Amino acid sequence: MRVLLVEDEADLGLAIKQVLVSEKYVVDWVPDGAQAWDCLESQWTDYTVAIIDWLLPEMSGLELCQRLRLRQNPLPVLMLTALGQPENRVAGLDAGADDYLVKPFVMEELLARLRALQRRSPNLQPQSLTIGAFTLDYANNALCNKLTQPPQMIPLTVKEFQILAYLMQNPDRIIAGSKIRHQLWDLEEEPMSNVVAAQMRLLRRKLASYGCDCPIETIPAQGYRFNTSL
Repeated sequence: MRVLLVEDEADLGLAIKQVLVSEKYVVDWVPDGAQAWDCLESQWTDYTVAIIDWLLPEMSGLELCQRLRLRQNPLPVLMLTALGQPENRVAGLDAGADDYLVKPFVMEELLARLRALQRRSPNLQPQSLTIGAFTLDYANNALCNKLTQPPQMIPLTVKEFQILAYLMQNPDRIIAGSKIRHQLWDLEEEPMSNVVAAQMRLLRRKLASYGCDCPIETIPAQGYRFNTSL
């Protein structure tokens, strides 16, 4: 799950990002509306949800929402603001926001509202994702291999989980390593160009240690594919 966080208050932005990362989100945090629009226009990243402050430099959160909806972009938007009057809520929702959270707020409510947005969106995060003999368990951060008896639960690191989730959500589709890198590492990390290949080696090594053949194929000069026939 990739989140675009648009917040110009440094302390609040950092706190939100840390909480989201701890919940296995990939987070791009930018401080103004213009940078946010550049992220939304990027060919590299597909966001699950956006958290947008109303009062922003360069371009307001309200204008950002309006631009999204004019482009027929259905991205779920949670708007943050200190403007809590009914007329402000109405203006935010009319501009295209899906939900509205008034500052100050507790992080538990922010996470609950994100979960609610995901339930109402096409990009619903399931409790599990099953492709062939493999089930990705979101609650336990693990991969279940049903080819063994009894089925094995293989624990995953956050990045291993994110890679498997992304490829299993696109079964049998070849995805370039550069696309995976841009999708699963946030803008501030600037990973090395071979980071995806390195993570794939670690993932295959882990699965092999559990006696599990890796269902992810490397397609030379093209990318990676979760092969449903393996």
